[in-house]
Amino acid sequence: MPEKNSIYKVEIADVNRLGYGVSRIDGMAVFVAGGVTGELCDVRIIKVAKSYGVGRIEKLYVPSPLRAEQTCPVYKQCGGCVFRHIDRKYELELKRSFVMTEFKKVGLSPEVMPVSTDGRTERYRNKAQFPVDSSLRAGFYKERTHEICEADDCLLQPKAFSEIKDKVLAFARENGISGYDEKTGNGILRHINLRASKDEREIALTLVINADDLPKRDLLVEKLKTDPRIKSVSLNINKENTNVITGRKYVPLFGKDSITDTLLGCGFEISQASFYQTNRGVTELLYSKVHSLVRECEGHAVADLYCGIGTIGITLAKALPDISLYGVEIVPEAVENAKRNALRNGLKNASFLCADSADADLEVLKKCDTVIVDPPRSGISRNVADKLVSSGAKNIVYVSCAPDTLARDVRYLCDNGFSADKAFPFDMFPRTGHVETVCLLTRKKGQPHFPPENEQDETVDQCHTFGDRVH
Repeated sequence: MPEKNSIYKVEIADVNRLGYGVSRIDGMAVFVAGGVTGELCDVRIIKVAKSYGVGRIEKLYVPSPLRAEQTCPVYKQCGGCVFRHIDRKYELELKRSFVMTEFKKVGLSPEVMPVSTDGRTERYRNKAQFPVDSSLRAGFYKERTHEICEADDCLLQPKAFSEIKDKVLAFARENGISGYDEKTGNGILRHINLRASKDEREIALTLVINADDLPKRDLLVEKLKTDPRIKSVSLNINKENTNVITGRKYVPLFGKDSITDTLLGCGFEISQASFYQTNRGVTELLYSKVHSLVRECEGHAVADLYCGIGTIGITLAKALPDISLYGVEIVPEAVENAKRNALRNGLKNASFLCADSADADLEVLKKCDTVIVDPPRSGISRNVADKLVSSGAKNIVYVSCAPDTLARDVRYLCDNGFSADKAFPFDMFPRTGHVETVCLLTRKKGQPHFPPENEQDETVDQCHTFGDRVH
């Protein structure tokens, strides 16, 4: 067993989805920060747990041809872009392998296609959430901490986001507005949240505060209004001692309570509380794949569970006007957005229901031949899975942001009447360890529609994932 603070010469055999090189010392897995497959290096052990160790490179003898030049000055401190030191082509190969590995763990072997990407690795995000500390520093949390890593310009985000963030911080300093202290629960300004439409023509700013109001807010609004890109400014009230970023109450200060954007030719109204995919270009690729799978299934009545503001379903209903679409979403504001978005796009074949997919008696599933599910990282609960099994659906199009819970849920559905032949990964978050996947499940011929017996309403397993959702 390796000893802490000792140095060992190791060979990096692989890279995991947190960006650590994988090696072995005396049979124990050792994860090496910044290590790349094929490298021989001296590694100092900085942590030894029961079943694994963690090390850092002390001396690199020969760099891997798969290593890439780091282009971000705070790459090591931030920890967000875990693959920034890795060749782009190899990054995509790794992400495909992550999906394949999770299916293999549960005993499934669908054909996993190459990872789809729109070619961009920078400036692709349309959303940012900057935590603010008691010293009025804002940036991102350093890896595995709640310590702020300041960044003048994040390469994944529009430059406008950093500019607006700095304006808010400067105003706070000039006017005695305190930053939030997580330890004491004191301070006002907790987060600076930004969301942009295509080409940054519309930007929404939300300030999350630990108070009922923001001092001198009218003066701040007047300063922000000089930036023509800012179409919406609001407060979010969050006085809870929690890691949850936003509270339930929004207070509009200026402009609209939403911004608008387009996906696949459809216009969408996006409110502050609604989920909207972060990478517009890859989202269009992913949605187009969903459309082609529904078309391939010859779906006529389609349920869209976890539909949010209706982006998947509305683009589908626009592309396939002969289908009937039924969207289901638990967030009331998102459902109202979805209804308005359907009207905005002139759709008469789409309707939306405010309900919890896990708890509601979804009669809509009984009349649908195809179901789209796009759940959060935790995947679908056993209750939802049982509803899908007992429904009339012949096909399920599963959109996932977490390969482990996707594989878990697909295994259960395959054990109860479905088959899964192909999976399609998408690089929604280049340079990070995340990968989105679309998987088509088809009911096996002759399989009855019935709920499995003696199964409890629970999530089959719990997963640990890193980063923001994204849902």
